[in-house]
Amino acid sequence: MIKWREFLTMRQNDSPKSTVYTQVRMNQQSPYYTLLMRSFLVIAATALMVVVCYFYVDRPVAFFVHRDGVNHHALFKWLTYPPPLVQSWSPLLLVLLMIRRGFGPFRPWQHTLVIACVSLVVADVFRSSIGDISGRYWPETWFGNPSLIGNGAYGFHPNFGEGDDGSFPSGHSARIGGFLGVWWLMAPRGRVLYAIIGLPMLLSLIAMDYHFVSDVIAGSVLGGIIATYAVCLATTESCECQICR
Repeated sequence: MIKWREFLTMRQNDSPKSTVYTQVRMNQQSPYYTLLMRSFLVIAATALMVVVCYFYVDRPVAFFVHRDGVNHHALFKWLTYPPPLVQSWSPLLLVLLMIRRGFGPFRPWQHTLVIACVSLVVADVFRSSIGDISGRYWPETWFGNPSLIGNGAYGFHPNFGEGDDGSFPSGHSARIGGFLGVWWLMAPRGRVLYAIIGLPMLLSLIAMDYHFVSDVIAGSVLGGIIATYAVCLATTESCECQICR
């Protein structure tokens, strides 16, 4: 015969509240839960760096680049070309890769390239939305836009897509992080190569006064986060990427 206390324990384990608690515990053990918590930590750390750069780094660096003519070097300008070019060709690459998939499974590099192209496009969409909301003025003036160097305009002025102030976060940086971040996670043997490719392009954005330091930091982190989620969602149902372990 079941004792009364044992009966109550069995009933309690069968209760809806217990089922919900068990489900919550299972979700907390999910690799996606780990990724979510780490994403919050990274975003918080990035926000802190952005605040520090906003008050103490961005303006001095922008004035230094302008005063010393660093942005007159052609090499820095050339290094800013690849990210938008890769984005422009990504839809065609995806179409060709889907045609290739119709004739058999992807090779590992082809699978990685598909994820990287999708991650890049999504990262730029996120960047555009955040840029419209944040409404940050640019370091320099190129097309009549208000800027720090041009007319002393500095700061964040949310305008929800109206105006020419969308410096934050950097679109180039988001594209670089979104694309190379996928390769970083899925093909780790080439990480030295990815760093050699990516870091000069990120630095060139600052050297050309296209973006503030904090713009580049935020854009890179945004792209990296999207790349990580893209890898987790596209590889296996239970993510095995290093970030989730």
